[in-house]
Amino acid sequence: MKTTRSIKPTEVQHAWTLIDAENLVLGRLATIVANRLRGKHKAYYTPHVDCGDYIVIVNAEKIALTGNKLEDKEFFWHTGYAGGIKSRKIGQILGGKHPERVIMKAVERMIPRGPLGRDVMRKLKIYAGTNHPHDAQNPVKLDVASLNSKNVRSL
Repeated sequence: MKTTRSIKPTEVQHAWTLIDAENLVLGRLATIVANRLRGKHKAYYTPHVDCGDYIVIVNAEKIALTGNKLEDKEFFWHTGYAGGIKSRKIGQILGGKHPERVIMKAVERMIPRGPLGRDVMRKLKIYAGTNHPHDAQNPVKLDVASLNSKNVRSL
């Protein structure tokens, strides 16, 4: 009789992956990153264990969106005061001080909430430019554009 093996947290090996987000479609990139953060691409995936990899994303300000999402899609938040709902269009965020938050929110909404989800999100490192401080970890470059032709938005 075959049994399913559940891996222990001490047996997990976390790899480092580097992704260049230039001209990649936001939603398609977010699904790939979310699956790799959870560890679903590994043969020994265990749902209750953090068995995913560390992901470093560079060129976050050069992410692509399909359709009219740059002008139409909005992020909402509430200040906590009565009538304090605020919004900002995704184009304003990408052109602003922290463009990496667009990718962060897209991935965060694909990760389960709770303690495990918070641990998984700590392994995601996003940078607006091409420079990142994780060269010492020797991240392996993942070419997301070659996985599917729909992952790239040609301008």
